Formats: sequence, structure tokens, C-alpha cells
Amino acid sequence: MTIKPDAEEFYKKLKKQLADTTLWPSDYLFKFIVKSEVNKITQIKSLFDAKLADISTKASKNGKYTSVSIKVKMKNPEAVISKYIEVSEKVDDVISL
Repeated sequence: MTIKPDAEEFYKKLKKQLADTTLWPSDYLFKFIVKSEVNKITQIKSLFDAKLADISTKASKNGKYTSVSIKVKMKNPEAVISKYIEVSEKVDDVISL
């Protein structure tokens, strides 16, 4: 798992912020944006346990992009960061919010 230096700094700050502001384990809302292609949306969904996660999608106004929101209980900030990294490695051209 290779993380770019700018992404590494981002994740370091996010980890600290999550640790300082949230009591773990806790529900966490992941948000991703991808081109409105069924396979990309399916790829993201497949990385989360559908039985435990609340997953919703919303197409952009022009339908070119889709936002995928996933609310799921995470055990700690490290698990959140690992999931963001996993999605970015397995889904091309995904934007994580």
C-alpha cells in the first residue's frame, strides 16, 4: 500500500481530527463521487458489508456523476483511513470527501 506524500499528510491530519472529536467505535459517513457507471458504483458498494452499512446514491443534476454515501460503524480512526485507502486503490477515478 503506497500512499502519496500529500495524501499521507491528509490522512495523518484526518486521523488526529477523528481521534480528537469522536468516541470510538462510532458511525462514520463515507462520501465518494464517481462517474455514473454501474461498475464503479458496484465496486464501491462491494467494499462495504451491505448488511451492516446504510448505502445511498444520488446522481448529479446532469447525471454524469453519482455520489455514494455509506454510513457504517467503524472501530477506530485507523479503520476509517484504511477504508479510504482501500477504495482509492480499487476504484479508478474516485473522489473521496
